[in-house]
Amino acid sequence: MLQHKLSTCRNICLKNRTFLSCLSFIPHRLVSHESPTVPHHVHPTPHLILTEQPPSSCNILIAGGGIIGQSVAYHLSHIGVKDIVLVEKAKLASGSTWQSSGQVTHLQKTVVETHFTKCSRELYEQLHREGHTIGFDEKGSLWVAQTADRLHTLKRQYSVTNALGLNCEILNHEKLQAKVPIINSHEIWGGLWMPNDFMVDPVSLTLTLAQLAIVKGVKIIEDCTVEEILTEKQSSSQSDRVSGAITSKGNIKCDIFINCTGIWARELGFQASPSVRIPTQACEYICMKTKPIGKLPDDVPTIHNPEERFYIQPLADRSVLIGGFLRQSKPIFSNGVPDTFHFSLLPENWDDFHWILSNAIKRFPILEESQCETLITGAESYTPDGRLIMNESAEIDNYFVASGANGNGIALAGGVGKYIAELIYHGNTNLSTWPVDIRRFMRLHTNKRFLEDRLREIPGKQYSLKYPTYGMSLYRTGRKLRVSALHPKLQAAGAAYGEVLGYERPLFFKPDELGKIDFVDLSKQGSFGKPRWFNTVIKEYNACRRGVAVIDMTSFTKYELKSADRSVVDFLQVLCADNIDKPIGTIVHTGMLNEQGGYENDCSVIRLDDNHFLLVSPTSQSTRNMKWLKAHVPRNGSIFLSDVTSLYTALNVIGPKAKFLLSELSDENFSDFGRMTCQEIDVGFVSHIYAMRLTHTGEDGFMLYIPSEYALCVYDMLMEQGKDYGMINAGYFAQRTLRIERMYPSWGHDIDKKTTPLHLNREYHVSFDKNFIGKEALLKQRAEGIHKRFVQFQLEGHNLNSDPWPWSEEPIYRNGEFCGFVTSAAYGFTIGKQICLGFVHAPRSEKITPDYIRGATYEIDIATKRFKARPNLYPPSEMGPTVQLAANYP
Repeated sequence: MLQHKLSTCRNICLKNRTFLSCLSFIPHRLVSHESPTVPHHVHPTPHLILTEQPPSSCNILIAGGGIIGQSVAYHLSHIGVKDIVLVEKAKLASGSTWQSSGQVTHLQKTVVETHFTKCSRELYEQLHREGHTIGFDEKGSLWVAQTADRLHTLKRQYSVTNALGLNCEILNHEKLQAKVPIINSHEIWGGLWMPNDFMVDPVSLTLTLAQLAIVKGVKIIEDCTVEEILTEKQSSSQSDRVSGAITSKGNIKCDIFINCTGIWARELGFQASPSVRIPTQACEYICMKTKPIGKLPDDVPTIHNPEERFYIQPLADRSVLIGGFLRQSKPIFSNGVPDTFHFSLLPENWDDFHWILSNAIKRFPILEESQCETLITGAESYTPDGRLIMNESAEIDNYFVASGANGNGIALAGGVGKYIAELIYHGNTNLSTWPVDIRRFMRLHTNKRFLEDRLREIPGKQYSLKYPTYGMSLYRTGRKLRVSALHPKLQAAGAAYGEVLGYERPLFFKPDELGKIDFVDLSKQGSFGKPRWFNTVIKEYNACRRGVAVIDMTSFTKYELKSADRSVVDFLQVLCADNIDKPIGTIVHTGMLNEQGGYENDCSVIRLDDNHFLLVSPTSQSTRNMKWLKAHVPRNGSIFLSDVTSLYTALNVIGPKAKFLLSELSDENFSDFGRMTCQEIDVGFVSHIYAMRLTHTGEDGFMLYIPSEYALCVYDMLMEQGKDYGMINAGYFAQRTLRIERMYPSWGHDIDKKTTPLHLNREYHVSFDKNFIGKEALLKQRAEGIHKRFVQFQLEGHNLNSDPWPWSEEPIYRNGEFCGFVTSAAYGFTIGKQICLGFVHAPRSEKITPDYIRGATYEIDIATKRFKARPNLYPPSEMGPTVQLAANYP
């Protein structure tokens, strides 16, 4: 009957395509406020005592009455925060929460989001045990693999979830067939069984959290729209901070504002001065609810079939939700979400749903005789990388965001609420949330046209295979936004590009391809083992180690800081853990730490003049760095701070022959050029180039910071003169391998705000004889000892050609017990083994010492296969002297 319904509705759609296109963004308003995805009258909702009129002031103002907003309010109130007001522009749970299917799976995109889901599980189960009717139903979920690569992906996910203490099991074909007899098991390789996955009634759950928050004193006001966020300048810095809000029911003074408005979050972000840039966009999603199916077995779990891009979710009354993700999605409401879009759906879209439904019926023939009750075409908020957005905004202090759940709002809400509450109440969290931090984006990511372009592929990637990308974006959309002056030249030379923070970065070169190679195309034939670019990167690596190569590192973030007096020196001395008051021309690698001693910034500080500095840090830190610097720069204007990333093209001329090559193009004596120093030099016809004796990998060589208008000229001269030295272009993958072999950690991969210099054995980068932010925490940590330590592992018994490769997030086991995750990995061409970087964590009752690390056996789990791993506390001797350290510390 479904097939007949499908055929009939498709014919109607085709006949009325012109009419339907006019209605594509006009919401369909339902009379009932009951969820369209949950059986009616099964889960009664609690009665709420709401506040009619908002107070004139409060401590914390929350906008958004969906599941995330209510979770934030609940957690804040339950840890003792008082004077909280939550406003909802319509009715509670009337937006995306109302449309949600309520399913919760522990398989998430990042370890952080998986941890959030664990928190949600604990909270929802607790509410269920306490007698709250939230529709908690633990039927588990099954993820099906139809290819070897999909099964490998599920095994990787099993390794992570199992290490985190979640119950899961890999099923072979026979066990899967026994678990779900109604499945057509043709072409099925196996699956991943998650017995503790569950579902809830999203509306009942949301209103229950609201009821419990009200009991704790939270005031909740419906039909109250936030029209503008008010800000004021702070006396201590150049940052603005929240001072209040203008609402449709009057002004409210507040100290903290939290934007939890889902598909409205981006628009509300613009209603402040300065605007808060929140890169979210509504996209259409489709699912269908059948009428009850009498023959449906009681124990059918939620089933995801990523290859055929659908899921089925049995409900309490034996009806079934059938949904999925098209390869190309439809961004909607680009010009603003209608004010009336609450308890609303979009026009039925059978035209797109027929493909999902056909696949579901083919895989589960029992569905063919079922009847359609409702086709649900709804809207959900998505982000440019498919990960959640949360934490304090970059533009305004005390303006927090919790939005962009990418269809996983119910699953993530418990954890999001817990950690937002922790962050506000304690000023920190016990978990690094950088992978979902709003500051991982730039202003360009909130551009309407960019979002319309990028969001076409984000929802569909929910079911795409996750091949290793080593920190690079492989999206086809929203590309070539930020490029260096050399981009056309390098592309013609065969560069394969990846992207980070909107910046195109050469990954490797294939000159024989004449620039036609595209890393996105390579990803279609991705591999979990030895990659196609392996031999190419060997060649580039060898040039960096034994000859000379050039790497375009323009994407690195660069800031200029200066003052008329010593203000900038004193400022940087407070922010930097190491002593930066060194002679002109000195380069200091240092961390900028928070009050807990963790890294807010890992950077190189170059003293260009007495009161003039250049600060260089990784690309991904751009937004975060500016937020940190502006939060501490004096408001009196004594320090000039500017992002000068675009002013300079940065070329890494790397390798032992670099100094000889540059000597032929410049009058400088490069043999006497001191390590970790900077000089202004000429190269060929070009002057005013900052040359620095460092490479960020420990190899010998120079970083050249060239005014961008001269970049092509300098590059051409280097390549022409470099022919005599066998000079070639090299990319990020070769540089990455060098840093991992030398045990150089990278911020965003190995370092975050929870990592301190003592964890990294970088005490030599800390000057305890001066005052700086985080000093007291480091002194305390040094006295008490540390509980985690950065370690390099070399895998034993790993077959380069046949075994799966590590890339990150592989569990590490110490004496058979889980102790941490791999943070970076690469094949070490010099060492001849797979190299993994990661942290070993010790129980709170023990301290980590060299003997603690060395006196144990280690294994690293790659997709359920464990490899013995030999630990190194220091860079391996095979790599030779570490030039930067030798230079700084003779």
